[in-house]
Amino acid sequence: MLFHVNVLIKSRNYYNSCKAEGIINFRYLLTMGASEAALQLLSSELSCQVRTSSILVKSNSLLCYERCFKARNYGDWRYKQINGIKKLQDCSSLHAFHGLHSVFRGEKLHSQSNLLICNYQQPERVSETIIKGGNGKSMHTVSPKIPNLAPDEQNMKQENGARPFSEGFKTAASVNSRPRTNTESIEDEAWHFLRAAMVYYCGSPVGTIAANDPSEATMLNYDQVFIRDFIPSGIAFLLKGEYDIVRNFILHTLQLQSWEKTMDCYSPGQGLMPASFKVRTIPLDNDESATEDVLDPDFGEAAIGRVAPVDSGLWWIILLRAYGKCSGDLSLQERVDVQTGMKMILRLCLADGFDMFPTLLVTDGSCMIDRRMGIHGHPLEIQALYYSALLGAREMLAPEEASTDLVRALNNRLLALSFHIREYYWIDVKKLNEIYRYKTEEYSYDAINKFNIYPDQIPPWLVEWMPSEGGYLIGNLQPAHMDFRFFSLGNVWSIVSSLANIDQSHAILDLIEAKWEDLVADMPLKICYPALEGQEWRIITGGDPKNTPWSYHNGGSWPTLLWQLTVACIKMKRPEIAEKAIKIAERRLSRDRWPEYYDTRRGGFIGKQARLFQTWTIAGYLVAKLLIANPEAAKMVINVEDTELLSAFSSILSSNPRRKRSRKGVKQSFII
Repeated sequence: MLFHVNVLIKSRNYYNSCKAEGIINFRYLLTMGASEAALQLLSSELSCQVRTSSILVKSNSLLCYERCFKARNYGDWRYKQINGIKKLQDCSSLHAFHGLHSVFRGEKLHSQSNLLICNYQQPERVSETIIKGGNGKSMHTVSPKIPNLAPDEQNMKQENGARPFSEGFKTAASVNSRPRTNTESIEDEAWHFLRAAMVYYCGSPVGTIAANDPSEATMLNYDQVFIRDFIPSGIAFLLKGEYDIVRNFILHTLQLQSWEKTMDCYSPGQGLMPASFKVRTIPLDNDESATEDVLDPDFGEAAIGRVAPVDSGLWWIILLRAYGKCSGDLSLQERVDVQTGMKMILRLCLADGFDMFPTLLVTDGSCMIDRRMGIHGHPLEIQALYYSALLGAREMLAPEEASTDLVRALNNRLLALSFHIREYYWIDVKKLNEIYRYKTEEYSYDAINKFNIYPDQIPPWLVEWMPSEGGYLIGNLQPAHMDFRFFSLGNVWSIVSSLANIDQSHAILDLIEAKWEDLVADMPLKICYPALEGQEWRIITGGDPKNTPWSYHNGGSWPTLLWQLTVACIKMKRPEIAEKAIKIAERRLSRDRWPEYYDTRRGGFIGKQARLFQTWTIAGYLVAKLLIANPEAAKMVINVEDTELLSAFSSILSSNPRRKRSRKGVKQSFII
């Protein structure tokens, strides 16, 4: 049965009314590469004919068909020569992606496949394409003119999945092996390698691969675009005024958000962002002269340990906010599909559960530390990113009645989360002495030792290590358990996001300065301190040969953390700390060929399994240098403490939280 749907979207109210009636949601129907007029749902006039087995799209404004349709059967794709350029001529059995937000009235379309398909032939100029379906109807489209690329970018515009990685990036490999000239600065070299790591989808840059190491025959998943890894790359491009790659990355990863993701017959919650994706270029129907690009996402079902990436969605919101603040283009965050995707992430994070704490409960390996390292529970890194994402989302959410309950829940969580972390995660000499004198097995509302922490848990190293001035936020807190390790990313991002208050933020930087030889030494920055050793290492990591003491995630030194440290120092008006760390890194990064991480207690050795030309090492250094040169730009990722939250927090503290919390007079917000 053929449905004829005429949709005229001229305002958000009309769109919402259509959505409420279940007519159609065009979030994924329009192609990502269409013109700006076609991409903006609220300003375009669309006329669509929908068939259960195929879809034909025509528009008053000509759409570019060289982008992304989700297809199960590729059909009979043929090309003909138009003005010397091969073009798509025939297309049968195209299936519209009907995802979570693309449901049509009537019989559903075919279910989703696992790949995002994009037919791509690079045009040399603007030209017309004629697409004919099985019913003989045709659609005329205009192919956008692709700007001239630099020689290195032209060489790198290869597929990174269909052939072996070393073969697909031969040009980049030869480039990486060349020595730096005397006239070339370290920054110039870094920019060269960052651009060499760019990944293209349908002719447009959509991200950067994790590593571009020509010496590695087996890349595992280092040839993929990781969301968390791309963040420093995206920030670097924003600081350079190159906004397109960040915009493309945000939109394409948003499309992947609603992909079907299943492991052993179980699907995770809606809103989960992928850990990574890979662009594959494959031949079209045995025609080697024609190819198509496909996006192949990984939500953790192929990852080592099969862990879902909790931090991906949080970093995505942070980057979306940074894009708007740096580019001034707020139209991206105002788009209906972007607003919907952001709400899906928030609802997933704010969902009720059995936990009594406002912190996010996650499994081991669900963030930057993606292997078993004893961080399951409520790790600080996740909470800092969570708080930052909540604040950023609150700024960007469109004011509408449908979001009232979501905003209320968001505000309640922000207040509870900031109080919980500042009050219970903080450790300094005074608090350490207090824990040392804790009484246990307290059963009452006015208990001081609320989590029943045993004083014997205080590790001997901490008593000697804790400086008289300074403090930090511990790595994790659960009933009867405090993880006293210092985790660098969680602490510095707590400064950036204002999860730590002003005094605590300065105290964290004081501790970094006081313990410079332990946390920085020969290469910034220790991912955590101290390393797990001996029997403790065997029990907690399971004897992980990659996370041996003072290596990788177990006390290794990660140069990419330079940029987060720099943002924190700029916010607290102490840039000299970051400058000192950058100078140390500059002595070795280029000479050592930009390693992923460093080993040993002082960070003296290149990591035993570290990839060279690691992209976020390169990008982290560039962002740090750019921000030191232009500190004002750091505001794109900095969260200023909310005055209303601060007032509410002060009110809670004035009531003395260590005393009995009576149930009388307590007002709670319930979301129905």
